[in-house]
Amino acid sequence: MFRIPRPSPSSFWSRAVHATATLALGLGLVSPAAAQSTGAPVKVRYEEVVRSVLYAPAYVAISQGFFREAGLDVSIKTSQGTDKGMAALLSGSADIVLIGPEASVYVANSESPVKPKIFSGLTATDGFLLVAREKPAGAFAWDQLKGKAVMAFRPGSNPDVFLETAMRKNGLDPKKDLKLVNNIGPAARTGAWLAGQNDYGIFLEPEATMLEKTGKGVVVASVGRVVGPVDYTVFTATDVYLKQNPAVAQAWTNAIVKAQKHVASAPPADLAKQIAEYFPAMAQADLVAAIERYRGIGLWKTNPMVQRQAIDSLQDMLIDSGVLDKAKRVKYEQVVVTDFAAKAAP
Repeated sequence: MFRIPRPSPSSFWSRAVHATATLALGLGLVSPAAAQSTGAPVKVRYEEVVRSVLYAPAYVAISQGFFREAGLDVSIKTSQGTDKGMAALLSGSADIVLIGPEASVYVANSESPVKPKIFSGLTATDGFLLVAREKPAGAFAWDQLKGKAVMAFRPGSNPDVFLETAMRKNGLDPKKDLKLVNNIGPAARTGAWLAGQNDYGIFLEPEATMLEKTGKGVVVASVGRVVGPVDYTVFTATDVYLKQNPAVAQAWTNAIVKAQKHVASAPPADLAKQIAEYFPAMAQADLVAAIERYRGIGLWKTNPMVQRQAIDSLQDMLIDSGVLDKAKRVKYEQVVVTDFAAKAAP
């Protein structure tokens, strides 16, 4: 089988982030430190990688006022991709982003004068669900993907790397046994699927439930359940921002801990109401089902600390997928700051 050529993620980041980070330094961006000193709510420009039930704790922190109680005035924007979220961070158009930790590994290996730092974790593993066009005749087995076209994500991105890892764990060679389609942008994926492209695809909630409800697909596997616990999406800021605004980062992490504990214990029906404004096209019953599905996978972290083992495991996966050279492994301390998670209190 053949595979769409994959550009080198390291070379992509090396070119892109150097330009955006240099621009940010040149602009002399103003920090929120002045607002902190006056006691006024601190404005935080936050970008999430995509809109998904996967990020329920973040929506809860906003809708239930946890950020506001912590003294933060948070605006939210959707980047539509980890690469775009990182570019926003390094260019200074976002203060905090929710993206995959792989991006920080790539930038650590780049020429960027500004380095991103992970300071709090949100999801314990991958929330993507493998969707087939029809229900299998019997139990689903991963070898049913042989010879098929599978819609993934941009090469080197966490969705792509986690999917390849799940395939390898089930005896498949993602480079030879099937066709991975990873040239379709996040916003265009559902439309491509509905147009009949590809045999299988990975989707987050709410898309997975909506495809099932309309008879356009069937969830057959959870990528995260196969891969196991490896931090999938993390809150990230620049090293400069964290040095200048430690109180903001601590307040943010405290609010997230409170949201994580709330999501772990609240009835799904209550959570569905609390995040409904972020999914206006989704029926409450469907939102409840999506929350129950993700809770069953053990998707949401209950502690914001991103452990050393998670970063080590992630880099093993990046190397196995051919998007990180063994010689370019980074040290845990290069990409993770533990201070805020260690001190976090709801």
